[in-house]
Amino acid sequence: LNAVLFEMAKHRKGATGFMEDYTYDLTPGSELVLAAHMLEVSPVFADNKPKVEVHPLGIGGKNPPARLVFDGTQGDAVAVCMTDMGDRFRLVAAEIELVKQPQPMPNLPVARVMWKLKPDFKTGAAAWLYAGGGHHTVVSTALTMEDLRLFAKLTDTELVVIDEDTKLDELQRQLGI
Repeated sequence: LNAVLFEMAKHRKGATGFMEDYTYDLTPGSELVLAAHMLEVSPVFADNKPKVEVHPLGIGGKNPPARLVFDGTQGDAVAVCMTDMGDRFRLVAAEIELVKQPQPMPNLPVARVMWKLKPDFKTGAAAWLYAGGGHHTVVSTALTMEDLRLFAKLTDTELVVIDEDTKLDELQRQLGI
């Protein structure tokens, strides 16, 4: 999915790449998702010049790897994953807003991107889970929900959209749960 969406966004302004939810800031009213990964986050998401740093992994018994360290860009984006439903594939796609991290993170020596879920954290997170959304995603500031709708239509793939208008009771009815 990452390769396909990256190719779709190829000649557009913005960033597209692999992402992973790392942890959450659950400050009431200001909830955020912190996406980070040791090695796979693309520098196209960098808001500042990426640094190459070497830090121990703490897992796997390997030598410490070099990794890019940077803070992420800001702006409107989509987060999308593909889920195997057994008899079909489902795209789960959410409109998100990439935001500046609220404070420096010197003890997290990895590439990192933060975002707000729409319509709000509680609804967005619940909708993602109800729809079967995954831990690994593709995030894009270059693609829109309309691009994902067209992709789903052309590939005959089910699409669940989470956006500013999402209401959990309606989504649950749509999903048959």
